[in-house]
Amino acid sequence: MLAHGTIHDGRIVKSGNLNLYNFPLLEKIQQKKDTVVKIRNDGKCAAMAEKTYGMLKEFSNSIFLNIGTGIGGAVFLNGKILETKNYTGFEIGHMTIERNGRLCSCGKTGCFETYASMKVLKENIRNAYGLGKEVHSKELMEYLKNRTEKSESILNEYLENLKVGIANLIDLFEPEAICIGGSFAYYKDIFINPLNNKLKKPHTTFNDRKDIKIDVAIMKNDAGILGSVLKF
Repeated sequence: MLAHGTIHDGRIVKSGNLNLYNFPLLEKIQQKKDTVVKIRNDGKCAAMAEKTYGMLKEFSNSIFLNIGTGIGGAVFLNGKILETKNYTGFEIGHMTIERNGRLCSCGKTGCFETYASMKVLKENIRNAYGLGKEVHSKELMEYLKNRTEKSESILNEYLENLKVGIANLIDLFEPEAICIGGSFAYYKDIFINPLNNKLKKPHTTFNDRKDIKIDVAIMKNDAGILGSVLKF
Protein backbone atom coordinates (compact mmCIF):
# COMPACT_ATOMS: atom_id res chain seq x y z
CA MET A 1 0.00 0.00 0.00
CA LEU A 2 1.25 3.48 -0.79
CA ALA A 3 0.89 6.58 1.37
CA HIS A 4 2.14 10.14 1.33
CA GLY A 5 4.87 11.36 3.67
CA THR A 6 7.50 9.76 5.88
CA ILE A 7 6.53 6.15 6.61
CA HIS A 8 7.98 4.12 9.50
CA ASP A 9 6.66 0.97 11.19
CA GLY A 10 3.23 1.34 9.59
CA ARG A 11 2.84 4.95 10.69
CA ILE A 12 2.78 8.18 8.75
CA VAL A 13 5.41 9.91 10.84
CA LYS A 14 5.06 13.22 9.05
CA SER A 15 3.03 14.47 6.12
CA GLY A 16 2.80 18.24 6.15
CA ASN A 17 0.61 18.44 3.04
CA LEU A 18 -1.96 16.14 4.67
CA ASN A 19 -1.45 17.60 8.16
CA LEU A 20 -0.77 14.13 9.56
CA TYR A 21 1.82 13.46 12.27
CA ASN A 22 2.56 10.07 13.81
CA PHE A 23 -0.66 8.72 12.31
CA PRO A 24 -1.13 4.94 12.92
CA LEU A 25 -2.26 4.07 9.39
CA LEU A 26 -1.50 0.34 9.59
CA GLU A 27 -3.34 0.02 12.89
CA LYS A 28 -6.38 1.80 11.45
CA ILE A 29 -6.44 -0.52 8.44
CA GLN A 30 -6.13 -3.66 10.55
CA GLN A 31 -9.01 -2.52 12.74
CA LYS A 32 -11.18 -2.77 9.64
CA LYS A 33 -9.66 -5.84 8.04
CA ASP A 34 -7.37 -8.52 9.45
CA THR A 35 -4.79 -8.71 6.69
CA VAL A 36 -1.08 -8.34 6.08
CA VAL A 37 -0.30 -4.87 4.75
CA LYS A 38 3.00 -3.16 4.03
CA ILE A 39 2.94 0.60 3.67
CA ARG A 40 5.44 2.49 1.54
CA ASN A 41 5.96 6.08 0.47
CA ASP A 42 4.03 6.94 -2.71
CA GLY A 43 6.96 8.61 -4.46
CA LYS A 44 9.20 5.61 -3.93
CA CYS A 45 6.49 3.26 -5.20
CA ALA A 46 6.18 5.32 -8.38
CA ALA A 47 9.98 5.34 -8.70
CA MET A 48 10.11 1.55 -8.52
CA ALA A 49 7.49 1.23 -11.25
CA GLU A 50 9.42 3.52 -13.59
CA LYS A 51 12.68 1.72 -12.76
CA THR A 52 11.16 -1.72 -13.37
CA TYR A 53 8.95 -1.06 -16.38
CA GLY A 54 9.25 2.57 -17.40
CA MET A 55 11.56 5.39 -18.37
CA LEU A 56 14.38 4.41 -15.98
CA LYS A 57 14.50 0.73 -16.94
CA GLU A 58 17.77 0.93 -18.88
CA PHE A 59 19.69 3.06 -16.37
CA SER A 60 21.68 1.88 -13.33
CA ASN A 61 22.12 5.31 -11.73
CA SER A 62 19.06 7.50 -11.86
CA ILE A 63 16.72 9.83 -9.99
CA PHE A 64 12.93 9.87 -9.88
CA LEU A 65 11.05 13.05 -8.99
CA ASN A 66 7.36 12.96 -8.16
CA ILE A 67 6.15 16.53 -8.73
CA GLY A 68 2.56 17.28 -7.79
CA THR A 69 1.15 18.75 -4.58
CA GLY A 70 4.68 18.46 -3.20
CA ILE A 71 7.90 16.91 -4.44
CA GLY A 72 8.96 13.39 -3.52
CA GLY A 73 11.17 10.84 -5.14
CA ALA A 74 13.92 8.28 -4.98
CA VAL A 75 17.52 7.68 -6.00
CA PHE A 76 18.91 4.55 -7.66
CA LEU A 77 22.60 3.65 -7.52
CA ASN A 78 23.98 0.55 -9.23
CA GLY A 79 20.44 -0.51 -10.04
CA LYS A 80 19.18 -0.45 -6.44
CA ILE A 81 16.99 2.05 -4.66
CA LEU A 82 18.80 3.87 -1.87
CA GLU A 83 17.15 3.27 1.48
CA THR A 84 18.02 4.65 4.88
CA LYS A 85 18.12 2.78 8.17
CA ASN A 86 15.50 4.65 10.18
CA TYR A 87 13.05 6.80 8.23
CA THR A 88 12.40 6.52 4.51
CA GLY A 89 14.80 9.38 3.73
CA PHE A 90 15.50 11.25 0.50
CA GLU A 91 12.96 13.95 1.22
CA ILE A 92 13.91 15.69 -2.00
CA GLY A 93 11.14 18.25 -1.73
CA HIS A 94 12.45 19.46 1.59
CA MET A 95 16.01 20.33 0.72
CA THR A 96 16.49 24.07 1.18
CA ILE A 97 17.00 26.10 -1.99
CA GLU A 98 16.34 29.53 -0.41
CA ARG A 99 17.70 30.11 3.10
CA ASN A 100 15.22 32.82 4.07
CA GLY A 101 12.51 31.55 1.77
CA ARG A 102 8.85 30.64 1.97
CA LEU A 103 7.38 28.75 4.89
CA CYS A 104 6.75 25.11 4.02
CA SER A 105 4.01 22.86 5.41
CA CYS A 106 6.79 20.82 7.03
CA GLY A 107 7.74 23.79 9.24
CA LYS A 108 11.02 24.63 7.49
CA THR A 109 11.58 27.60 5.21
CA GLY A 110 12.80 27.70 1.63
CA CYS A 111 12.03 24.07 0.77
CA PHE A 112 12.35 22.97 -2.86
CA GLU A 113 8.66 22.09 -3.08
CA THR A 114 7.57 25.58 -1.98
CA TYR A 115 9.07 26.87 -5.25
CA ALA A 116 8.82 23.99 -7.72
CA SER A 117 5.76 21.86 -6.97
CA MET A 118 2.86 21.84 -9.40
CA LYS A 119 0.67 23.18 -6.62
CA VAL A 120 2.85 26.29 -6.38
CA LEU A 121 2.92 26.75 -10.16
CA LYS A 122 -0.89 26.62 -10.30
CA GLU A 123 -1.12 29.15 -7.45
CA ASN A 124 1.26 31.44 -9.33
CA ILE A 125 -0.92 31.27 -12.45
CA ARG A 126 -4.11 31.92 -10.48
CA ASN A 127 -2.56 34.91 -8.70
CA ALA A 128 -1.12 36.40 -11.89
CA TYR A 129 -4.41 36.17 -13.80
CA GLY A 130 -6.82 36.72 -10.89
CA LEU A 131 -8.38 33.27 -11.22
CA GLY A 132 -10.41 31.39 -8.63
CA LYS A 133 -10.14 27.82 -7.37
CA GLU A 134 -12.83 26.73 -9.82
CA VAL A 135 -10.28 26.99 -12.67
CA HIS A 136 -8.65 23.56 -12.84
CA SER A 137 -5.29 22.20 -13.97
CA LYS A 138 -5.87 21.81 -17.73
CA GLU A 139 -7.33 25.29 -18.00
CA LEU A 140 -4.44 26.75 -16.00
CA MET A 141 -1.88 25.10 -18.25
CA GLU A 142 -3.55 26.71 -21.27
CA TYR A 143 -2.41 30.07 -19.93
CA LEU A 144 1.20 28.85 -20.16
CA LYS A 145 0.67 27.52 -23.67
CA ASN A 146 -0.52 30.94 -24.87
CA ARG A 147 3.09 32.20 -24.63
CA THR A 148 2.34 35.76 -23.58
CA GLU A 149 4.89 37.93 -21.78
CA LYS A 150 3.14 37.21 -18.48
CA SER A 151 2.92 33.44 -19.00
CA GLU A 152 6.57 33.30 -20.15
CA SER A 153 7.61 35.07 -16.95
CA ILE A 154 5.65 32.62 -14.77
CA LEU A 155 7.04 29.59 -16.58
CA ASN A 156 10.61 30.88 -16.56
CA GLU A 157 10.56 31.58 -12.81
CA TYR A 158 9.12 28.14 -12.10
CA LEU A 159 11.68 26.35 -14.27
CA GLU A 160 14.56 28.36 -12.80
CA ASN A 161 13.58 27.16 -9.32
CA LEU A 162 13.13 23.60 -10.58
CA LYS A 163 16.56 23.82 -12.22
CA VAL A 164 18.23 24.76 -8.93
CA GLY A 165 16.88 21.72 -7.11
CA ILE A 166 17.62 19.30 -9.94
CA ALA A 167 21.14 20.70 -10.41
CA ASN A 168 21.81 20.04 -6.71
CA LEU A 169 20.69 16.43 -7.14
CA ILE A 170 22.84 15.99 -10.23
CA ASP A 171 25.91 17.25 -8.36
CA LEU A 172 25.20 14.88 -5.46
CA PHE A 173 24.36 11.69 -7.35
CA GLU A 174 25.68 12.10 -10.93
CA PRO A 175 22.74 10.22 -12.51
CA GLU A 176 22.50 8.89 -16.04
CA ALA A 177 18.81 9.77 -16.19
CA ILE A 178 16.11 11.73 -14.36
CA CYS A 179 12.45 10.77 -14.60
CA ILE A 180 9.74 13.23 -13.55
CA GLY A 181 6.33 11.93 -12.59
CA GLY A 182 3.25 13.22 -10.80
CA SER A 183 0.96 15.71 -12.52
CA PHE A 184 4.07 17.33 -14.06
CA ALA A 185 4.26 14.34 -16.42
CA TYR A 186 1.04 15.32 -18.20
CA TYR A 187 2.57 18.54 -19.54
CA LYS A 188 5.78 17.37 -21.18
CA ASP A 189 5.21 19.70 -24.13
CA ILE A 190 5.37 22.72 -21.82
CA PHE A 191 8.23 21.76 -19.52
CA ILE A 192 10.81 19.30 -20.80
CA ASN A 193 12.60 21.15 -23.60
CA PRO A 194 13.05 24.45 -21.73
CA LEU A 195 14.07 22.58 -18.56
CA ASN A 196 16.70 20.62 -20.47
CA ASN A 197 18.01 23.81 -22.03
CA LYS A 198 18.40 25.46 -18.64
CA LEU A 199 20.22 22.46 -17.15
CA LYS A 200 22.65 22.33 -20.09
CA LYS A 201 23.84 25.91 -19.67
CA PRO A 202 27.50 26.24 -18.56
CA HIS A 203 28.15 26.28 -14.80
CA THR A 204 24.66 25.03 -13.92
CA THR A 205 26.11 21.76 -12.61
CA PHE A 206 29.60 21.13 -11.26
CA ASN A 207 30.64 18.91 -14.18
CA ASP A 208 28.54 20.73 -16.78
CA ARG A 209 26.55 17.57 -17.43
CA LYS A 210 24.81 17.70 -20.81
CA ASP A 211 24.37 13.96 -21.36
CA ILE A 212 21.69 13.21 -18.77
CA LYS A 213 18.39 11.94 -20.16
CA ILE A 214 15.57 13.93 -18.57
CA ASP A 215 12.01 12.97 -19.42
CA VAL A 216 8.58 12.39 -17.91
CA ALA A 217 7.26 9.16 -16.40
CA ILE A 218 5.81 6.71 -18.91
CA MET A 219 3.11 5.54 -16.50
CA LYS A 220 2.33 9.03 -15.20
CA ASN A 221 0.05 8.89 -12.12
CA ASP A 222 -0.49 5.13 -12.44
CA ALA A 223 3.16 4.53 -11.52
CA GLY A 224 2.55 4.68 -7.76
CA ILE A 225 -0.24 2.11 -7.87
CA LEU A 226 1.84 -0.32 -9.90
CA GLY A 227 4.94 0.23 -7.77
CA SER A 228 3.06 -0.43 -4.54
CA VAL A 229 2.86 -4.16 -5.38
CA LEU A 230 6.51 -4.51 -6.40
CA LYS A 231 9.08 -5.99 -4.05
CA PHE A 232 11.80 -3.62 -2.85
